[in-house]
Amino acid sequence: MLMKDKKGLIVGVANNKSIAYGIAQACHKQGAKLAFTYLNESLEKRVRPIAEEFGSEYIYPLDVNKPEELENLAKYIAKDFGKIDFLVHSVAYAPKEALDGQFVNTSKEAFNIAMETSVYSLISLTRACLGVMNDNGSILTLTYLGGMRCLPHYNVMGVAKAALESSVRYLAVDLGERGIRVNAISAGPIKTLAASGIGDFRMILKWNELNSPLVKNVTTEEVGNSALYLLSDLASGVSGEVHYVDAGYNIMGIGRITQDSEGKTALAWDVKE
Repeated sequence: MLMKDKKGLIVGVANNKSIAYGIAQACHKQGAKLAFTYLNESLEKRVRPIAEEFGSEYIYPLDVNKPEELENLAKYIAKDFGKIDFLVHSVAYAPKEALDGQFVNTSKEAFNIAMETSVYSLISLTRACLGVMNDNGSILTLTYLGGMRCLPHYNVMGVAKAALESSVRYLAVDLGERGIRVNAISAGPIKTLAASGIGDFRMILKWNELNSPLVKNVTTEEVGNSALYLLSDLASGVSGEVHYVDAGYNIMGIGRITQDSEGKTALAWDVKE
């Protein structure tokens, strides 16, 4: 089993539709021992049954924007695990109003919230866990194509994801001497709780399905399997990378060219029916 005797922390599971859930599931199937965090009492009620599903009694409170909770997290891990081998950061947030309208109208407050919660949290969480992480470990975060390209309704989160991807590279250099690898997965659009705040999301899902090379959307299981690779020793030579799991959509320049019922050239979107 790829993750036998490996111990890891999953930060950011909201429910069993979360990408982080898919990652936890893949790691658990390969023998990993897991711990989880929850943001508040409401989410604790969702996360605790998930932890139990994966045979874990370790679930810790964590608001990544509170230094005292980060400090306590390291103490919990040291007490229950001694040290961990991998860390999954699946945390992002921006005020809903910042995901609509024009990016130029983003308020300073919304910008700071998005950057602190979605980007700085990777840095602060990594720093908090370094003392309880084994050498040759692995850290993984989640990004999206909106960090590389301008996508509708993504606005300030696109800028945050760009900063997150840059942070992955700098952290990879900082931690490389200990053999700790830092990578990101850029997943295609998936129906998650986080995605519910993005306008026209159904249209985005359909567009990706019709225009990706594999002509489909990806699942949390598929993202989980790719994460398993990056978190395991199979990826011992990989660090500072953004790995796309989006059915190939990121390579496309325009939509897929196909033919309509009359044999005329058209975009797949135009002949979807």
